[in-house]
Amino acid sequence: MATFWWCVLGLLTCGYFALAGYDYGVGMLLPGFESGERRRRQTLGALGPFFLANEVWLVAAVGLLFGAFPHLEEKVFAGAYVLVVTLLLGLTTFTASMQLRSRRPDARRGAWTAGIVGGALVTALSWGLFLGNLVLGLPLSPDGSPSGDVLALFSPYAALWGLGFVALFCWQGAAFLAVRGPAELTGRAVRLARAFSAPVFTFLVIATAWGVFALDGVRGFGAAVAGVAFAAFAVARLGLAARRYRVALVGSMVLSACPALLAGTLRFPAVLTAPGYALTAGQAATAPETFAVLAWFAPPALLVLLVVQWLTWRAHRRPVDQRSLLHF
Repeated sequence: MATFWWCVLGLLTCGYFALAGYDYGVGMLLPGFESGERRRRQTLGALGPFFLANEVWLVAAVGLLFGAFPHLEEKVFAGAYVLVVTLLLGLTTFTASMQLRSRRPDARRGAWTAGIVGGALVTALSWGLFLGNLVLGLPLSPDGSPSGDVLALFSPYAALWGLGFVALFCWQGAAFLAVRGPAELTGRAVRLARAFSAPVFTFLVIATAWGVFALDGVRGFGAAVAGVAFAAFAVARLGLAARRYRVALVGSMVLSACPALLAGTLRFPAVLTAPGYALTAGQAATAPETFAVLAWFAPPALLVLLVVQWLTWRAHRRPVDQRSLLHF
């Protein structure tokens, strides 16, 4: 039962990164497009129908983590509380700035634009550092309590992941704008996507090679996920070269989901590790009675989430144009 719910949690988490990655990427790339207010509104308007729906995946994943794996939530949040706080600050700044930027047509928007760019950057860095630490092993004492060594969260390996996530989300955001952005910005979006291909590939190669020597207890799942990541990168790069931008976007979305998939499967059934400490999915799970309650609510909620997301994409699959409703 714990394995089943771990897979459901993985689906929600991977869905969040596959979808929300381009939100933060577009936010960070905003200064790279024309500074005119009309263009910026069109660029942000490309996210409009998807922005809040993408965040719902994170809400659902965190809710399931609290309900199904409370012992894991306790260890992770205590061991990485600095990164959790910076992540929440980034998410809050980004979301609030998006929502409030165009609330008053005659107001100045420079501060809100800076909030979007800064919030997206902090969110991307924090997610990279967080997942890099999960892959490497959180700094916990042998009994699973926080070690108190906050600087250990910013190890060179985790920092590589932080920078890699910035490049990865920017790459994904550029691929998204090549599909959904105004036609006048497609050329610039494609050039940005091609420019970010090199740092993303460098991140993949270095993180994989470094992981081979630095990580312990890795199982076959880890190698399989690394293979999927390189395949997704190749698909996205070929899509850009062939001007099949939807293919490139799908490849970048799969690649953005791979780090979360890797963190969840690298040492499974161990789901949280540290030097001298390991927590398995069974040990992290809640009581069977709670799983029985979750079984009543989670399947219909997940079905609604998938259907609404598909319908949203179906209704807004075309690029933004003069007739599009601009939300932000």
